[in-house]
Amino acid sequence: MSYYNYSTDVQSVNVSKVMRRVFSKMFMAMVITTLSAYMVLSVPALASFIFTNTWVYWGLLIGEIVMVIALSASINKLSNAGATALFYLYSILNGATLSCIMLVYTQASIVLTFAITAGVFGTMAIYGYVTKSDLSKFGSFMTMALFGLIICIVVNMFMHSSTMEWIISFAGVVIFIGLTAWDVQKIKRMAAMSDASNEGKVATLGALSLYLDFINLFLYLLRFFGSSRD
Repeated sequence: MSYYNYSTDVQSVNVSKVMRRVFSKMFMAMVITTLSAYMVLSVPALASFIFTNTWVYWGLLIGEIVMVIALSASINKLSNAGATALFYLYSILNGATLSCIMLVYTQASIVLTFAITAGVFGTMAIYGYVTKSDLSKFGSFMTMALFGLIICIVVNMFMHSSTMEWIISFAGVVIFIGLTAWDVQKIKRMAAMSDASNEGKVATLGALSLYLDFINLFLYLLRFFGSSRD
């Protein structure tokens, strides 16, 4: 005799609903970032102000880091609308700082790299969602590797080694491919444990994680597939 597990079915529906919200918010943030980048470049005076004044550019970068930390740390204290607004504000600032890549690389190579990134990201996201394997240990290793990558980046800022830069780029691709699968599985588990009142916050935090994975994967792949305008 078979029994219908109603609670499991409801949980599955809730997880699917939250994951749809995660990817919807992530997609919206990507659109906002793209529009922000084009808006900056469409106003030469604004682009010049950002990229010719080091303190402005670094101020935006520091502001982005502060916003990510603030959003992650205070997600439970923020309203759903407040968390979403902060996330989209972050995507605007990120678009402003990332607009410089359109001045360095050709549009065709940027589009190609974006398509490759989307394919790789989508494949790993699906794997992270459907796999029955526990990726926790793998995710912890990838997180530690990310900290190691950051240290290498800081060191290479003083060494200026082109070989080290290529190694960092390759490691960055591998790390963010791995983090994508782990983050999707982690978000899926968070969605399964969340109640209706927290679904919006879980979706925002999940969208932020995957947004960061996608952007970083794109930037590292761009170093391999990007064609300079020079």
